[in-house]
Amino acid sequence: MAGDAPTVFIVDDDDNVRASIEGLLKSVSLRCASFGTAEEFLRSKRPDVPSCLVLDVSLPGVSGLDFQRQLSAAGIQIPIIFVTGHGDIPMTVKAMKSGAVEFLTKPFLDHDLLDAIHQALDRDRATRRQQSDSTELRKCYEALSERERQVMGLVVSGMLNKQIAFDLGISEITVKIHRGHVMRKMHAESIAELVRMASKLELPLAKK
Repeated sequence: MAGDAPTVFIVDDDDNVRASIEGLLKSVSLRCASFGTAEEFLRSKRPDVPSCLVLDVSLPGVSGLDFQRQLSAAGIQIPIIFVTGHGDIPMTVKAMKSGAVEFLTKPFLDHDLLDAIHQALDRDRATRRQQSDSTELRKCYEALSERERQVMGLVVSGMLNKQIAFDLGISEITVKIHRGHVMRKMHAESIAELVRMASKLELPLAKK
């Protein structure tokens, strides 16, 4: 299987449940890794690939819901599918409000689990794309000179070249040159796109 293949992690203290889920995932060519406790999962070396976590609510030591909060607090973003033998509505609501993809009660249907897993993997792929885009955008912005950043801030605030020139005490031709550099380095096709980039970067708008 390819090294960048998505991975489904399973954390459940029931050996039979883990074996059953592993068998199901292997039957549809999904890579998986299983653990009996939350601590084992945290100690494992996890590949940097799209992934999700099938998590039992009732675990030895920390509960599944508490573990969900710990992962969030630690900045570990992984879509979670809860499975439990004795779920109730308040528990389900709590898990879903905290970002769980699905909450399945044992015994669950194979296709329900697979549907939830595919949904979770799609969510993680989207999150990873957004993070990658944000990282690349930040790199482009950091490649700008200090003057180019000043010009970009004034451009996205809606100022004209002559206004920017007056504000910065430089010539209008110099502003046009810096503006061209900004557009090229940021890979922006239009001012509207540059404005969207500034918004994603959460740059403060310059006062006109």
